[in-house]
Amino acid sequence: MTGQTIRTPDQAEGRAGDGAANRPDAATSVVITMRQLGVPGLPRNYELFYEAITAGNRELTNALSALGGRPAQKQLDEIARRFLRRKDDSVVDEAHVRVAHKLDEIISLLKKERRSMETYDQILGETSQGLSGRQSISREFLEKIISVTATATKSSIANREHTVLSISDKSEELQEVRLELEEYKRLADTDPLTQLHNRRAFDRTMSAIYDNNRNVAFGALILIDIDRFKSVNDRFGHPVGDRILQIVANIIRGGVKDDVFIARTGGEEFALVLNGMGEEAAFRLGDEIRSAVAEAPFVNVGSGTNYGPITVSLGICMATQAQDPDDLYIKADRALYASKAGGRNRTTRFSSLSEGNFVKNWLLYRKA
Repeated sequence: MTGQTIRTPDQAEGRAGDGAANRPDAATSVVITMRQLGVPGLPRNYELFYEAITAGNRELTNALSALGGRPAQKQLDEIARRFLRRKDDSVVDEAHVRVAHKLDEIISLLKKERRSMETYDQILGETSQGLSGRQSISREFLEKIISVTATATKSSIANREHTVLSISDKSEELQEVRLELEEYKRLADTDPLTQLHNRRAFDRTMSAIYDNNRNVAFGALILIDIDRFKSVNDRFGHPVGDRILQIVANIIRGGVKDDVFIARTGGEEFALVLNGMGEEAAFRLGDEIRSAVAEAPFVNVGSGTNYGPITVSLGICMATQAQDPDDLYIKADRALYASKAGGRNRTTRFSSLSEGNFVKNWLLYRKA
């Protein structure tokens, strides 16, 4: 499959020759292309192929096509680093540089203070040596010694006071930059529409699940997808669709504890990364969220327009049922697909699927 071409929706239409009625939308083209190439259905991979298919980036498209079938995730991540570098990445990098610069300034001040103290110690040492061994000391010579040491002492004190004030100022500036950096980091990890975590934060959280046995033993992933969301956008427009996304996000946020990680991982897909919860508890939590969305009114108070019913489908997989973060996402996605295929507005566990019944227990096979 080496050199397989990645087609845009328009190219796909031209190949089929069926006109706009059968033209696949961008999201469908992404899914079809990824499945044809055997690319894991991870959020970061969706983003990469979505960019290639919709943005008309020929260089990116050629780079992906050159990978052929079933490319390694490391290859995909390398291409993502080359082509999907975001503006907020550079802003965070710039803040890092500013922090490093302030630290260098403080270190420079401390070095100057050290040199000043060494000079002061040298003056006192030479004065002490000059006095030792003298049987008599004239008044004039003593006054010179006092003048030199007094001047050196004043200079040392002045330098020290200047250093303390300068370091204090630099520390305040450093703290401001640190706070600014933390805010940039928060914004870089936040979905601007829903104020939930975004896929960047999701990928990082997922990768940490398998760092230790406890996370695996009590970890779970729940994927949530709004049913028939495209039809909502088509009927009422994207502003209404955005508002529905915000309402669903708030329902999910209100249905879990503050320490539960929630992310918007795609257009209408959300994810919960759970810790300290068994499969039954995870299923109950997911189904409570499903019921809350189904029962929520999606009505425009001003016009009285009812945008509902709005429902969600969910897929659940326990961390013990997967080998790594990618495998965990894929299996939760399979459970989500089963919910969709089963009629939507339902919650499915991966363990309830036929393939889920034969999953090895990760804790029994993982090397210590």
